[in-house]
Amino acid sequence: MNNIRAFDTQEPKLDEGVYVDPAAVVIGDVTIGRDSSIWPFAALRGDVNHIRIGERSSIQDGTVCHVSHKSDALPEGWPLIIGDDVTVGHKVTLHGCRIGNRVLVGIGSIVLDGAIVEDDVIIGAGSLVPPGKVLESGYLYLGSPCKQVRPLKDSELKHLPYSSHHYVRLKDRYLQR
Repeated sequence: MNNIRAFDTQEPKLDEGVYVDPAAVVIGDVTIGRDSSIWPFAALRGDVNHIRIGERSSIQDGTVCHVSHKSDALPEGWPLIIGDDVTVGHKVTLHGCRIGNRVLVGIGSIVLDGAIVEDDVIIGAGSLVPPGKVLESGYLYLGSPCKQVRPLKDSELKHLPYSSHHYVRLKDRYLQR
């Protein structure tokens, strides 16, 4: 069975230079931007709403990306939107949320429906971002439920694009194999 497949009439769209590991699954209305990467055992399921991933973003091993359906109570449902230069750590769950640009989502974190993570944010490993919570730009968040801990240091802000570019270089090596 193909690991990149349609659901109903919706077929995934992959931009130039995208790497999807053969052990990952991408289904339905999913668009992945240039130079992004999807690593082993990640599951992206755009079946009842859409998933959009920007450029140079990486979805690490074992991550689950899903959406909430449209309904009378919620006419647009909750799609999943991920910006540019985002590093999503291992075994993260992203469900119907919006992730800005230059964000690092730490290993094992959970971000739920309607949550908004603004640009330039670090979510520490194992954190829970509750439904509808807004994480302001420029801060570190930790905990379950997560709390704003402190402003990001200059070194951390510089690390955000460094991390995304590291995964671009790594996925290029995988594509050359």
